[in-house]
Amino acid sequence: MKSIKQGPQDPKAALAQIREIYFKTTKRTIEHDIAHAIELLKSLPSEDERDKAAVYMEGLAQMRADWAPETRKGGTKKR
Repeated sequence: MKSIKQGPQDPKAALAQIREIYFKTTKRTIEHDIAHAIELLKSLPSEDERDKAAVYMEGLAQMRADWAPETRKGGTKKR
């Protein structure tokens, strides 16, 4: 998460990083990737730029939901 440590950056670069995260995320990295993308989203200065990032953020959220372990009542996994 180097972008978090570096502070504010160019909005276009932040959007490009969010897009890259979206395309490179895996089931194993989804939690880390979402956290990183959220920090980048917070760095975007305008609503217009956040709107452009929304499609990638929604896609990441959907991936996380699709990859989450499915549980039934009682907390056991489906077979």
